[in-house]
Amino acid sequence: MILEFLIDLQFNNNKIWFNENNDRYQVSKTGFEQFIETLIPKLKRMDDSINVTSPKECIFRIYRDVRFSKDKEPYKTNFGALIAKGGRKSPFAGYYIHIEPDKSFIGGGIYMPESNVLKAIRTEIYENIKEFNNIINSSSFKKYFPEIYGDKLKMAPKGFPKDFKDIDLLKYKHYAVAFPVENSFWLDRSIFENLMDIFHTQYPFNKFLNKALIKA
Repeated sequence: MILEFLIDLQFNNNKIWFNENNDRYQVSKTGFEQFIETLIPKLKRMDDSINVTSPKECIFRIYRDVRFSKDKEPYKTNFGALIAKGGRKSPFAGYYIHIEPDKSFIGGGIYMPESNVLKAIRTEIYENIKEFNNIINSSSFKKYFPEIYGDKLKMAPKGFPKDFKDIDLLKYKHYAVAFPVENSFWLDRSIFENLMDIFHTQYPFNKFLNKALIKA
C-alpha cells in the first residue's frame, strides 16, 4: 500500500492530485506510523538511550520546504523516520528508516551535525581511534555499511594534526551510514527480524558517536 502510493506520487507530485488522493495518503501514513510504533520498543530494548514513545516524535513530514529550493515539487516521495534520543530533530545518533520506491535504505548515525557536534565526534575518533576502527572495520559492520556516507573535506580539519595516521576518518562532514534495500524488503514476513539484524550491527557505531555528544 505504501509503495503503491509513493509510486503514484512520483508521477503526480502536485497539490491537486495529492488532495484528490488524500484518503490513500492517510492510509499509507497510518500504516507507516504503525510500523514505526512496532519498531520503537524493539530498538529501545537494544539501545536504552532512546527515549521516544510515539511515532510522531520520529516521523518526518511528507511536505517539502520549497522556499529556497529550485525543485518546487511540494511533496517528498518517501516516508522517513529517525528513532533516536530526542526524536527526529535530535543531534544524537539514531536509526533511520527510508521507504522510497527503488531507493529505500536502512541506516542512521548523524547526518549534517552542527559544527560543535562534528568537532566532538572528530575528537572522540582521534582520541579513541583503535576502538572506532574496530567498529567500522568489523566484518559484520562491513556487510551492511562498507563506508561512511557523504562528502569529505579535502584537507585535515582545523585543530587536528595533518600527519595523523587515520586523518581521512576525521574529514567526513557526516557520520552516517546507509544500507540500500529492494522494494521486496518491506514485504518480507521477517521484516522486523531483518531490520533488527541491521540495527544490531549499527548499534556500536551509534553508541560511539553518542558518547562523543555526551562529552561535548
